[in-house]
Amino acid sequence: MNLALAHSRARVGVHAPAVRVEVHLGGGLPNFTLVGLPAAAVRESRERVRSAIANAQLEFPQRRITVNLAPADLPKEGGRYDLAIALAILAASGQLPVAALGELELLGELALTGELKPVDGVLPAALAAAREGRPLVVPAGNGAEAALASGGQARVARTLLEVCAHLRGEAPLPAADGTVIAAATARYPDLSDVRGQAAARRALEVAAAGAHPLLFIGPPGCGKTLLASRLPGLLPEPSEAEALETAAVHSVSGQGLDLSRWRQRPFRAPHHLASAVAVTG
Repeated sequence: MNLALAHSRARVGVHAPAVRVEVHLGGGLPNFTLVGLPAAAVRESRERVRSAIANAQLEFPQRRITVNLAPADLPKEGGRYDLAIALAILAASGQLPVAALGELELLGELALTGELKPVDGVLPAALAAAREGRPLVVPAGNGAEAALASGGQARVARTLLEVCAHLRGEAPLPAADGTVIAAATARYPDLSDVRGQAAARRALEVAAAGAHPLLFIGPPGCGKTLLASRLPGLLPEPSEAEALETAAVHSVSGQGLDLSRWRQRPFRAPHHLASAVAVTG
């Protein structure tokens, strides 16, 4: 078999469009070509994949390797495709079953030793994979985040060899463990801290009850931030869909997702010198 296909997910904002990782092994001098609008970090995966396969005591094929990340017009960024590329190369060279590879979606950056390193934006990918009904394999460091996807069948792996053993049917990968996720009881600031401001308090209550937008205008120190910070405490607990939408934003932000607070409504006061563009985006 000279052709193999693996499935992965890109990161476009809070969305995770599907990416097909196609690998073809051809004749000629050994070469490794990566196409499909890859960014610099994706192009560098050639060296990570080569070293990871060699250090995992697997055979890196000395042939003309062409890797296509489809769709070709979708920009690809980061090291999230390393695992899919490595497994597709191994399947195309006959070291892994091609059929088993096509049943999974894969995310993960490879270290030179063959270990899997966590990546950003796993939660949107896990939600998309759950909607497609396909299991998602992620690094162990992303397991708890992937477990948030309701109905998902996320699996975790620590090394490239563990995923290979799973595909061969030798040692199934464990399911993503969500027991470490603590749904902490939300503790929001209370309106009892506000003295006076009867009109502003009434505006907060009306906005919370009717889901209306609010605009605070006034000089520094008049209480705008204090009042705004009390709004989450007036709102009902977020639904699971609302909480997941907020968690997906944190997942792709690069700042990490606090799994103990994912069901809490977010609030962050803008700096008093922030421009209108900075506040509204």
